[in-house]
Amino acid sequence: MEKERENQILSVRDRIDDIDDQILSMLNERLHCAKEIGRLKSVEKRAKWDPLRERQIYDRLLEKNQGIFPKDALKSIFHEVITTCRLSQKNTVVAFLGPEATFSHLAGVKYFGHSAEYKPAETIDDVFAEIEKGRSEYGIVPVENSIEGAVFSTLDCFMKYKVQICGEVRLKISHNLVCRSGDMSDIQTVASHAQPLAQCREWLRNHLPDIPTLPVFSTGAAALMAANNPNIGAVASSLAIKTYELQVVVKGIEDYRGNTTRFLVIGKKSPSVSGRDRTSLLIGLMDRPGALNEILTVLSEEDINLAKIESRPIKGKQWKYLFFLDMLGHMENKNIRRGCDRLNSLCSYFELLGSYPQGDSSTDL
Repeated sequence: MEKERENQILSVRDRIDDIDDQILSMLNERLHCAKEIGRLKSVEKRAKWDPLRERQIYDRLLEKNQGIFPKDALKSIFHEVITTCRLSQKNTVVAFLGPEATFSHLAGVKYFGHSAEYKPAETIDDVFAEIEKGRSEYGIVPVENSIEGAVFSTLDCFMKYKVQICGEVRLKISHNLVCRSGDMSDIQTVASHAQPLAQCREWLRNHLPDIPTLPVFSTGAAALMAANNPNIGAVASSLAIKTYELQVVVKGIEDYRGNTTRFLVIGKKSPSVSGRDRTSLLIGLMDRPGALNEILTVLSEEDINLAKIESRPIKGKQWKYLFFLDMLGHMENKNIRRGCDRLNSLCSYFELLGSYPQGDSSTDL
C-alpha cells in the first residue's frame, strides 16, 4: 500500500512538472507577443501602457477563475507577469526615496513588479528632480498616511517641479523595531523617518521611555544605520530585515492598526483612461469672498466626487495658499473636462497634475 501511494505521488509530481513546463512555454510566448505589440506601437508612436486593457485582463481572469484559485494570489501572479511583459517593451527606471528596503521601494515593487530598474534617491525632492530632468522615467513618492495625514514635502514638490501623476498605490504598513542583536537592551537610540516615528510614538513612549528618537530621511537609512551600529534600533520594513541582515526586536509596533500609506507614481505623461480613475489638480483661489464655495459648487453641479482637498502655503507669499484637489474620474470623462474648464476660468492658478488609475486594495508589508 505504501509503495502504491509513493507511485501515485510520483505520478502527480510528474504531472506538475509537465504543467510547469507548459506555463514556462506560455510565459515565453506571452513575452514574445508583448514585445511585438511594443514594436507595433512604436511604429504608430502610440503609448506603451494601456491601463484600460490591463484592467480588462484582470477582470476577465478573475471572472473566469470563479474563485477556484485564491483571488489575491492570482492578481499578484498576473501582475508580475503583466508588468514584466510591459516593461520588456522598454527599459524602465523608477526613482524612489532610498536606500533599499524603504516603504517607497516596496510600493514601487508592488506597482512595477521586480523587472523594473530601481534607483534610490536621498530625498523626495531628488525623486521629483530625477523625473523633471529625464534621468528616470518614473518616480514613486508617499503623499498621505491614514494616521498622520499628508506628506507635506511631497505636496510642496508639486509646486516646484513640472511632473505628472501616472498612478497610485496604497499599502497597509506594519512597523518593526529592529537592531543587530535583536536585544532591546542594546538599543540606545531609535532611528527612522519622522512619519513612522510619529506612528509609533505611544509604543516607544511606553516601552522605551528613556531612549531618544532620531528622525532620518528614510526607513531604509535608519535600517542601514542599525546595521552599522549595534546601539541603534530602527523602525523599518520587513524587507529591511532581510536586506540589512537585522534581527526583529518587536513586530508591529504601530499605535493603530489599519495604518495605510498612499503613494503616487510620477512621470512625464499621465496614462489614458482605465475606467476607474482619479484626477488631481493644483489650484489657487481668487482673492474674494466665497471663492472656495464657487469651486465646490462647480464640482457639485458637474456631479464630480471630490475625494480630497488639501491647502499648502505658497513659499514667499504670506497668507497665500494653493489647494490640492483629488476628483474621481478621468480628464477624458465629459463631466471632469467641463468641470476643469469651469474651474480654470474661476481660479487665479490652475494646473492639471494628472489623471491616472486608482490604486487597488492595500496589502500588508
